[in-house]
Amino acid sequence: MFGTESSLSMFLNTLTPKFYVALTGTSSLISGLILIFEWWYFRKYGTSFIEQVSVSHLRPLLGGIDNSTPNNLNTSNGDADSSRQSVSECKVWRNPLNLFRGAEYNRYTWVTGREPLTYYDMNLSAQDHQTFFTCDSDHIRSADAIMQKAWRERNPQARISAAHEALEQEDSATAYILLAEEEATTIVEAEKLFKQALKVGEGCYRRSQQFQHHGSQYEAQHRRDTNVLVYIKRRLAMCSRKLGRTREAVKMMRDLMKEFPLLSMFNIHENLLESLLELQNYADVQAVLAKYDDISLPKSATICYTAALLKARAVSDKFSPEAASRRGLSTAEMNAVEAIHRAVEFNPHVPKYLLEMKSLILPPEHILKRGDSEAIAYAFFHLQHWKRVEGALNLLHCTWEGTFRMIPYPLEKGHLFYPYPICTETADRELLPTVFHEVSVYPKKELPFFILFTAGLCSFTAMLALLTHQFPELMGVFAKAFLGTLFAPLNFIMEKVESILPSGLWHQLTRI
Repeated sequence: MFGTESSLSMFLNTLTPKFYVALTGTSSLISGLILIFEWWYFRKYGTSFIEQVSVSHLRPLLGGIDNSTPNNLNTSNGDADSSRQSVSECKVWRNPLNLFRGAEYNRYTWVTGREPLTYYDMNLSAQDHQTFFTCDSDHIRSADAIMQKAWRERNPQARISAAHEALEQEDSATAYILLAEEEATTIVEAEKLFKQALKVGEGCYRRSQQFQHHGSQYEAQHRRDTNVLVYIKRRLAMCSRKLGRTREAVKMMRDLMKEFPLLSMFNIHENLLESLLELQNYADVQAVLAKYDDISLPKSATICYTAALLKARAVSDKFSPEAASRRGLSTAEMNAVEAIHRAVEFNPHVPKYLLEMKSLILPPEHILKRGDSEAIAYAFFHLQHWKRVEGALNLLHCTWEGTFRMIPYPLEKGHLFYPYPICTETADRELLPTVFHEVSVYPKKELPFFILFTAGLCSFTAMLALLTHQFPELMGVFAKAFLGTLFAPLNFIMEKVESILPSGLWHQLTRI
């Protein structure tokens, strides 16, 4: 025993300051090389090399099984790459389910004193109204001329007064639209005004249809009258949906889609999907999805998450994470998990609202696809449909975070869709009232633990090398004290073992 202690103390006493400098410098160099390799591997593959080796090779040897993420989705990115060129990354879209300003947005302001719409959002709506509801021939009719000015007004009372003034001249469909949207304080009042607008709008549409091919001016007028008629019928269907006449709303939407099949810019199918989900008519929901969930069309959170909800509905009532980890995922469960991953990759903000991890606010009138604004608009209307399907939210909660482990580096390389656009945060801050809502940004993939650990180790050893170089004698004393403290428990154990074992046996063991 005493021979071992004397050998250790002799070894420590013979170490020179140069040895400590060389030791700390070498360890700093090695940890730096490991850090550089880990960072390069993470940038290329999106995961830590050490973490991947430990999970993929060491954990199975120790008996661990990881079924939290499904197998690789063998989906080609060719279609996504082609659609990347046709879909603008930060294009702002009209919210298909936007509320009524007078009957809903203004009521929120009366109760809370907060403005639910931003100036930027309302300005976009004013531009939409000028595009949809006006044309160059408006100067022919006095009411249309007044409404052309009314849509440019920024003051709500000025717009409402102009609409009344236009109605004093003659019946105007767009004047009734403005009053239904902004002056009516209930949905019932709005519906009455839209019905009056429908009578006028149908007459104007029939008249302009007869002369649409007689010149560019008539074509522009017919296009305007078509937009007005579609808008009125769509809002009437939404009134029926809000007043509980859901079957009537579904019929109106289907008729409108048959009558004007080319007006996809209004995204009426998203209104139809929501109404069919309310009726729990899942077979018709699947039929609508089969028609619109095509790679050539711009995706939306409604399409992706509704598809995930239908897949989850088939397995969610009996799904258990513990049972799945033991036996593995069945084919139906795998399809549901893959559908959830697909939806989360398209818009990663939605799950926090569906799982009520973040408070909802009134949806804006415009949304940015894949952004926080679209997530709010979707969850505001579809949260009840997810709650109605037993176990669907539980399945979402168990699987949605796994998407971020599957995607290599979403901001630069997508898995099923084109890379997630960075500019969504800026646009969402313009669309959403940041005064009382914290805008959700893309949940960036955090650096793996081993990269942070290696960076800390590299910094620590570099600091030791610098201190040893500057103060070699002092650092030598500290090193000897540290090693002595480190080996103190070992010396204590060896003393206990020596006291228990016979001296002859211990002598033979030390010789061996």
